[in-house]
Amino acid sequence: MAPSTFPQQPVDLDAVDRRIIQELVNDARISNALLAQRTGIAPSTALLRTRALVERGVLTGYHAEVSLPAVGRSVQALISVRLRVHDRVLIDKFTQKMPQLPEVLSMFHTSGVTDYLLHIAVSSTEALRDWVLDNLATDESVGHTETTLVFGHHKGAGGPIPEEPGQVPAEHRAGAH
Repeated sequence: MAPSTFPQQPVDLDAVDRRIIQELVNDARISNALLAQRTGIAPSTALLRTRALVERGVLTGYHAEVSLPAVGRSVQALISVRLRVHDRVLIDKFTQKMPQLPEVLSMFHTSGVTDYLLHIAVSSTEALRDWVLDNLATDESVGHTETTLVFGHHKGAGGPIPEEPGQVPAEHRAGAH
C-alpha cells in the first residue's frame, strides 16, 4: 500500500488560512476575487495562500456533487466486509481493487469485527445483488459480508475549522447558543 502524501500531523494554520479553508468548504467554486473579499486580503494573496494550502496537503481537492439517481444509481448500500484471513498480500490486493470499481463511492478501513465498510451506488436491488456476488462473494480474501440499504444520506458540513488544532469551535462547545 502506498504511503499517504497528506500530512499525518496537524499543519500550522493562521486565521487567514482558516478563513480561506472555511470559505472553500462552504463553496469550492468561489471566485478568487470573492474569496479575497470575504477573507479581507488581496486577490494575489488569496491565490498564493490557496496554492500554498494545496502544496502543504491541507486542501486535497475540489469536487463536484453528482445526483446519483439522475445518473441511474438510485440504490445505495453500505457493505460491511470481514476478511477471511489477514494476509498482507490479500489485504493489499483488496484495498487496491475495491476503490477502482465504479460503483464504490467510498471505502473505509475500520477496526473491530468489520475490516472494511464500502459505500456503493447501483441502479437497482438486482444490480446490488449481482455486484455483491461478482465482487465480494467470489473474492478469495472475503470471509463475510453484510449489506445495509441506504434510505437517506445527510452530508455533514465539513467544518467549521477549529481556531487551533484540536480545539472545538465556540459555537459547538457545550452551553454555547
